[in-house]
Amino acid sequence: MSILTKEEILKRVREKNIVFSPSLDSFQLQAHAVDLRLGFTFLVPKAWRLTDKGREAITIDPLKDHGPEYFDIVELEQGQHFDLLPEEYVLVSTFETIKIPDDLMAILYPRSSVNRKGLSVDLTGIIDSGYEGPLTLPIRNNTRSQVIQLHPGERFCQIVFEELSHKVVARKSRWHQKDVVEKGKKEKSSEMKFVFNGDIKKLKKDFPAE
Repeated sequence: MSILTKEEILKRVREKNIVFSPSLDSFQLQAHAVDLRLGFTFLVPKAWRLTDKGREAITIDPLKDHGPEYFDIVELEQGQHFDLLPEEYVLVSTFETIKIPDDLMAILYPRSSVNRKGLSVDLTGIIDSGYEGPLTLPIRNNTRSQVIQLHPGERFCQIVFEELSHKVVARKSRWHQKDVVEKGKKEKSSEMKFVFNGDIKKLKKDFPAE
């Protein structure tokens, strides 16, 4: 297998062989990866529920799907953020949905800046060939006393594409130096103004991927 470079990824995107929706912006493109942004939907696991027997702890059955009844769903609006409490665990959807062709697979990695904040992103890693849809990120605050703010639209994880030696039948997922540093600081400042305002659509419009 070989890893796709930025130019190869862009070529496939232009040919609509790899599809991101909404389309990528220039901040997301790396030398051999694409950064994905946090979405606006957060799933907070429930600890208990009220039944005819009283207040009962929610027990996860590993043999059953973990449906919406196991979570409180938080939908944020533009400009809002999510406070992740110490040792709290949530699921977050990516802002972009993705479509992968049958001659590629992909691997998700957390960005190093995310790990430095005290967050862990327990990614399963593999995105199957032929997958289409949003991606779900399991996020945990590993600190014991710090609340960490999550902002929809911030770049959170990286996706790396690998070519397969031959096409496979897709299996459907059930979960649908100084100058360089200064340039990076400038780009980060420009980008985060949009993130903090929650105006991700304008960010993508003003900074299209080349």
